[in-house]
Amino acid sequence: MKPTPSNPPAAPERGRALAGALVRWFRAGHRDLPWRKTREPYRVWISEIMLQQTRVEVVVPYYERFVVRFPTAHALAAAPLDDVLAAWAGLGYYRRARQLQAAAALVVRDHGGVLPADETALRALPGIGRYTAGAIRSIAFGQAAPIVDGNVARVLSRLFALPGGPGEAAWEKRLWTLAAALVPAANPSAFNQGLMELGATVCTPRSPGCDSCPLARFCKAHATGREEAYPPAKQRAKVERIERWVLLAVRPRDGAVWMRRRGADEHNAGQWEAPLVAPADADTGPRVGARELGTVRHAILATDFRVRVFLLPGARAPGGAGPGRWRAPDAEGPVTTITRKALALLASQPALTR
Repeated sequence: MKPTPSNPPAAPERGRALAGALVRWFRAGHRDLPWRKTREPYRVWISEIMLQQTRVEVVVPYYERFVVRFPTAHALAAAPLDDVLAAWAGLGYYRRARQLQAAAALVVRDHGGVLPADETALRALPGIGRYTAGAIRSIAFGQAAPIVDGNVARVLSRLFALPGGPGEAAWEKRLWTLAAALVPAANPSAFNQGLMELGATVCTPRSPGCDSCPLARFCKAHATGREEAYPPAKQRAKVERIERWVLLAVRPRDGAVWMRRRGADEHNAGQWEAPLVAPADADTGPRVGARELGTVRHAILATDFRVRVFLLPGARAPGGAGPGRWRAPDAEGPVTTITRKALALLASQPALTR
């Protein structure tokens, strides 16, 4: 057979042997994760969205609570957005939650509440790209669909000693070509999950466990002892360090906190927050006798926030805070991560609010 982009010039026997070894290894033992106990498309979808840019151990409790609270696409589509965001609070990247609910509404409207198996239909849904569509198709529907995420990219890059690296179009295209050629028609779910599991637990970025790898005999990088050379480390963006102040106004009689709601055009739209200001813009804070409670840190991608938390004197809204209202710290509804950290700092010093 002549090599083509979907049929790379690799020996078919080697590909079948590699796939078989990986499937056997995965089935013999893997992490006991709740989404691996079902092939229900909705639950596979929820897990894949939550796992984007989020560690597995963080996702597990969120996933378990989320599928109880919103067990079907119908339930998710019908829920108030505030409830969805509140259930997501702490996972970060809240755009995922908003897209998830928007996609659920389309699944209900266009597909009777059942996630479609067709790639085109899946990728038409908000938040579902090539990788997520491939994961859903292979795991939930048993289709021989390829997947490439960070873990899979590392495994394939080492197996085939691929030149190039992250951010290079030719390298990424080659990865997808290899993934499509290797995924077996008979066991696509176990194969794809095996690739992800191998990258997460054995073929790690540093000090990979080659002695326990089921694919070591197939690995070109291992054959030359250059496992950590593939893929080359992506150059990290320079970290930007920013200082902000959180201004907490607390009503003594009931402990309510003055908060505003982020607008539709703001990051984390719809979430509640205590006023968050740049020091140069603050007309309150230490300048008018506020008490500093401490500092919290918050990192978003290449931005490192150092946030000083101030308790304002009296029960009045901060000057220049804009529209808002008094809100119980534990009230239902989504709250920004920085505000939650500030409130936790406040709660650790209860005598200050009496």
